Amino acid sequence: MSFIDKNIKDMNALPADIERETADIYAKLSDQYSKDHWLTLAPLIYEINKLKKQKNAIILAHNYMTPDVFYGVGDVVGDSLKLAQVAVQADADIIIQAGVHFMAETAKILNMDKTVLMPDMKAGCSLAESITGEDVKLLRERYPGVPIVTYVNTSADVKAESDVCCTSSNVVKIIDQLDSEEVLCIPDQYLAQYAQSKLPHKKIRTWQGSCEVHERFTAEQIQKFREQTPGIEVLAHPECPQDVLEAADFTGSTSQIINYVETQKPKNVVLITECSMSDNVQLAHPELNLVRP
Repeated sequence: MSFIDKNIKDMNALPADIERETADIYAKLSDQYSKDHWLTLAPLIYEINKLKKQKNAIILAHNYMTPDVFYGVGDVVGDSLKLAQVAVQADADIIIQAGVHFMAETAKILNMDKTVLMPDMKAGCSLAESITGEDVKLLRERYPGVPIVTYVNTSADVKAESDVCCTSSNVVKIIDQLDSEEVLCIPDQYLAQYAQSKLPHKKIRTWQGSCEVHERFTAEQIQKFREQTPGIEVLAHPECPQDVLEAADFTGSTSQIINYVETQKPKNVVLITECSMSDNVQLAHPELNLVRP
């Protein structure tokens, strides 16, 4: 008998304690998950949240997590920068990173005295896997004296060989403040191109890395969105190709995109980024007409 079968004997209703403890969560997620699906999710959410308290653990859930993780078990939610900042301040013995491998490494770097766990050790990132620490050493040899700005979406090995780390929200600010006309911005070629478009007085070199999700979007797709929904606002992540960013109405990190939605309150909007983020934003703002990529 499976864990779920033990908790739902007739497979048509939840035990009273599980239903009570997860009722508020399901009220938020009911548009995302059918009742039958919820019967399989609720016992897991219930047990995870109970175990967190017993173990003094905290779950950091990235914006790209699915709604059951994001709203069901996440204690702190946000982009890479926010999760890293909270990891430093976390009053917990165990940090569970609901995200990809480099995020867990970052949490561990900032919390060497704490146990950091990942639900899936194989949860990787095409961008982070596009470059190694040895690659950075070779770049240093090829471009001596040129500062290396490394995107946080990289392994600890790569970060260790870099001069400074950045996020998609502060990359332009960091490069602009460097006392060097020439800068290496690695490994995301599109993030580097975005920074170059904002800093024409700098010469920004890059690496041919990219996110396999964001690089799939095209300017032609954005045009179709505009034709199908007149007046739609297009919000894109800077990991997208340059022609996509030029076709968008706003470019920003995940936190900046969310802030735009909350402050500008667009009536019709499409998020050019990882798909689960659209689900999470829709749940937080049911009044939106959020078109799915």
